[in-house]
Amino acid sequence: MKIFFQCARSKTAILGFGALLTLLGAASARATTLETIQSRGHILCGISEAQPGFSVLGDQGKRSGFDVEFCSAIAAAVLGKTDAVKLWPLSANDRFKALQSGDVDVLAPGATWTLSRDTELGARFTGVLFYDGQGFLTRRGNAVASVLELSGASICALPGVMGEEAIAKFFNAQRMRYKLVTHDDWSDVVKAYVAGSCTVLTGDVTLLAQVRSKAGVPGDHIILPELITKEPLGPAVRQDDPQWFAVVRWTAMALTQAEELGLSSKNVDSRLTSTVPEVRRFLGLGANLGQALGLPRDWAYQVVKNVGNYEEIFERTLGSNSALNLERGLNALWTNGGLMYPIPFR
Repeated sequence: MKIFFQCARSKTAILGFGALLTLLGAASARATTLETIQSRGHILCGISEAQPGFSVLGDQGKRSGFDVEFCSAIAAAVLGKTDAVKLWPLSANDRFKALQSGDVDVLAPGATWTLSRDTELGARFTGVLFYDGQGFLTRRGNAVASVLELSGASICALPGVMGEEAIAKFFNAQRMRYKLVTHDDWSDVVKAYVAGSCTVLTGDVTLLAQVRSKAGVPGDHIILPELITKEPLGPAVRQDDPQWFAVVRWTAMALTQAEELGLSSKNVDSRLTSTVPEVRRFLGLGANLGQALGLPRDWAYQVVKNVGNYEEIFERTLGSNSALNLERGLNALWTNGGLMYPIPFR
């Protein structure tokens, strides 16, 4: 009886150990997102179908914009080359479905970070890369310099949360009068503003900048400095891979950290001989910060060398070197009065 018990216990232990090995084997066989990308040789990056400054289809069928540049930055960090990306233009209805299903590895920054998206759609936002929000466009000849000077103004807007509701909340709080001119379609709202049916046009600042850029004389129109809503845009990944989450998060951080350190695509090679500890650590000279991420030692250098820092990307796609000609505003570094704040690289 005693021998039988020992044998049964031994058999149970063997079966238990075998089951454990099976589970471990299955887990190890399931490659991480980073391993899959490295094996595949390119990143599947979800971008906006059409969004001013973020994803624009050019005459030659080539896409450009902030979304595209960020995808290139991830490719530079992971694979050392910016063209190792397959871009997937996705509609607002399809982008999170594509992320959940594994059709894309990451969604570029063109989506607003909200609680429901961060908890109900199997997505996890890695941070904020652009602060958008509802603003106001008006003709320079109206001699208006602030939203607080709009009492009694007529406002062209979309109905609903993204238009008239935000206006009502703001203007009522300021005890300011206003008159709404609404249309269900954005193009009709714009036409009403162009026709002079209202004093100001309201919408996300990036949309307003596009309207201004297409005006006969863009300089005749100004975007007022205040925002009445906040739309924080950032990259999103699936919730099931913390390593890939970290790779995307720190690639974004590398862009603002490079700007803060004064590193750009034009000078980064000359800074390889720097004796500044923060610069050497960032470039992989004084420490190997890539090891914990599963990336090469010089991953941050590759990002800056091949794509640039945050300022360079912003100015090319949204700022002074783009058709939108947006000011940095909230997207300036914290040292310049903005909200962009890189977490320390150490």
